[in-house]
Amino acid sequence: MVDRLYSFFISGGQPRRGVRSFHLLFGDIQNLARTLHEDELLGAFESDLNNYIGRSTSNGFFVHAGVVGWKGRAIVIPGVSHCGKTMLVKEFLQHGASYYSDEFAVFDERGYVSAFAKPLGIRDEISQRQVRILPKEFGNETGVEALPVGLLLFTRYQEFASWKPKVMTTGGGVLGLLANALAAREQPERALTILERVARGAQILTGERGHARDVVQGVLDRLTN
Repeated sequence: MVDRLYSFFISGGQPRRGVRSFHLLFGDIQNLARTLHEDELLGAFESDLNNYIGRSTSNGFFVHAGVVGWKGRAIVIPGVSHCGKTMLVKEFLQHGASYYSDEFAVFDERGYVSAFAKPLGIRDEISQRQVRILPKEFGNETGVEALPVGLLLFTRYQEFASWKPKVMTTGGGVLGLLANALAAREQPERALTILERVARGAQILTGERGHARDVVQGVLDRLTN
């Protein structure tokens, strides 16, 4: 039995003047991508496949988030694409954190988070195309052991914003995680159980941010004191 079928159409031959030859990706009968660049097509395939696995698996509970390890605990940054979480992950790495993920936090039944350590996808400011960077290029290790969550960080980039975080309640943290969870509708009871365990032992901060380095320095100072 096939649960999901992917189909690729790779445009071949020499391009003709004035004619653009697109590469196409379908998931079942849905058109997932139409692009002139093969790497973008493969990126769309990877993203959709990861989302499908995250919605359907019982081996881990997936939440859209960046994750780093710091002194035996995880810092989890929930958020969808284009909210700036990858830049925060990069900045944490430059401050010596270990790398876990820039796309998904994968929680076990205890509420611990495991690594989903694909290369970081850094967007080029001009083309907006992603460049893949390995964490070792920053001199960092990739996390191996599942970690309890020490901090949940809900933030979004806003130009000229100053980082003035507010403390959220455990319930607010759970709701924020649910908003970014892949299988919250399919597995509501399991989602609430796991995410309550995640939020129960963590500090939870929220606020708009400007430069990533200001947030990271403030967070690490807070965790150290």
